[in-house]
Amino acid sequence: MAVRVHRPSCFNLPWAIFGLLCTAIAVTQTARAEEQQVLAPGYHNLEFDAPPPGSYRLPPIGPAVDGEVLDEHGNSTRLHEMFDGRYVVLSFIYSSCDDVNGCPLATYVLYRLYQAMQKDPALSAQMRLISLSFDPQNDTPEMMRLYGATFAGDDAEWRFLTTASNEALEPILRDYGQSVSRVFGTDGKQTSQISHVLRVFLIDPERRIRNIYSVSFLHPDLVLADVRTLMTETEPDEAGPAPLPLRTRELLVQSAHPPLGLPPMQLPEGQELTAARVDLGRKLFFDRRLSANETLSCAMCHIPEQGFTNNAMARAVGMEGRSLRRNASSLYNLAWADPLHVDGRERFLDTLVWGEFLNRKRMGNAAVAMVLDKLLALPDYDGMFETAFDGRGADMVTVGVAMASYLRTQVSGNSAFDRWRFGGEDAALAPEAQRGFELFTGRAGCASCHRVESDHAVFSDGQLHDTGIGWHHSMRREPPSRWVELAPGVRVELDMEALKGTEERPFNDLGLYEVTQDPADRWKFRTPGLRNVALTAPYMHDGSIRSLEEVVEHYDRGGHAHEALDSRMRPLGLTDDERAELVAFLRSLTGDNIALLEADAAAAPVGVPAGKGAEP
Repeated sequence: MAVRVHRPSCFNLPWAIFGLLCTAIAVTQTARAEEQQVLAPGYHNLEFDAPPPGSYRLPPIGPAVDGEVLDEHGNSTRLHEMFDGRYVVLSFIYSSCDDVNGCPLATYVLYRLYQAMQKDPALSAQMRLISLSFDPQNDTPEMMRLYGATFAGDDAEWRFLTTASNEALEPILRDYGQSVSRVFGTDGKQTSQISHVLRVFLIDPERRIRNIYSVSFLHPDLVLADVRTLMTETEPDEAGPAPLPLRTRELLVQSAHPPLGLPPMQLPEGQELTAARVDLGRKLFFDRRLSANETLSCAMCHIPEQGFTNNAMARAVGMEGRSLRRNASSLYNLAWADPLHVDGRERFLDTLVWGEFLNRKRMGNAAVAMVLDKLLALPDYDGMFETAFDGRGADMVTVGVAMASYLRTQVSGNSAFDRWRFGGEDAALAPEAQRGFELFTGRAGCASCHRVESDHAVFSDGQLHDTGIGWHHSMRREPPSRWVELAPGVRVELDMEALKGTEERPFNDLGLYEVTQDPADRWKFRTPGLRNVALTAPYMHDGSIRSLEEVVEHYDRGGHAHEALDSRMRPLGLTDDERAELVAFLRSLTGDNIALLEADAAAAPVGVPAGKGAEP
């Protein structure tokens, strides 16, 4: 079956636009036969009426930063000089991009805007289009001049810019939140292709970002409505709301329009995501003062730079150094997890957080009032709840919803696998990982629990299964001796008999049984999602497996045999190459926005105990 591609109308397009689209579509058609490539909404007529200009507001998001660039003639200039005090639509592209829903889409939409400007002198006098390359090695000023001449000739209202080097480009990309990386071929050599996430910026004459468009809602009619809305403003809205931090805006955008590979997010009634709620939830998540002794925050077990888990510890450590029974679960894409805990005991994010606050071993608070009284007494929370919840202060509901709002923004997709499987980019996934996916969905049987749908994948069936890990921990005999690593490269063998009475008391973790009290549910644990799994070691509910290679080996040998073991657990008989292919596939599930999530977390305040000075 041929790939079905929905094409935009090519009438009234210059040959360059037509050629650009045809090239991108032709590349798309080399994708696997069973895949379907659907063009972005920007290529089609809107299925709804654009809102009338002036019927809504676009609060400032943040400053549009400056940078050193080169114009089409090789002259060094500043990006702000190119803005020229106008309404600017800024697009980051590279001229050889063959992703039909990437740079060709941005150029197509800007061309439609350019056409509208030619028909409206008032619009043309106040508006400028800028295409800035993030491939300075290949997109020289001469290349950008030739590239732009086919679209707009020498018209100064659409500028095609580049930079002198990657060093000049890097701070611009960083400050606009643009992540780009070279694609490597199967031979390990760098190709001409660049992996990036499409973002187009609308900037006002005061050099403030007023909107950010992704693939899902980059459309010429919507951009024009936004520009004309800004033109109705008689003066800068100095008395309006404070500009949103750029990263908060990005988190909200990716939650409202999940990246490739994720389904739409379903929000409970009354729990709409807003910037005020996300900012408040972030502050709560990182605030150590909310634990009983003001030393422990959520982020100290769920470390953002370590996949929102703890790569160094099999099991989490709670209040006053108490060992917990389980590994700190990763928080990526928690909005799609149901149930939330590995033992199935919680389904609602806004109530889950209170279970952590009130757990004696975790945050250690003895009562709800201990948390709320602290929040009411801390001056840096003054007005934050009221702003986020229409005048309602801190209580069990608002605390829970605020933290749930922040957790729901930890969205990560558009991995190499997603671009290959759902985006039709045949070269996005290495052949080894492609073979791993065939095993994953075929002979290895992984996808029977870690589900992959036709248009998205959360990699979980939402069910609980006995894979032998819990049973093995409960029933195994302790070895007479154990090797302990005292420091990197320094290991000693301990006689376990000599440690009797001093070691941590052994525990059983019976999983779902502890919730249902049904003996048939012993040692059943939730199927975890697999996105970003390469970042979230150690693995399993107890952190007992240290690497992806060991995880694959566990399933290859059929787990730990016992009567209640899930019937799908069986020896697979994989070769060394096949195990490596499965690991390669798992490593391909890392999203493309990890740097954004980590940078957002790095800017969060951590809170200081009372009497210890001002918050840093």
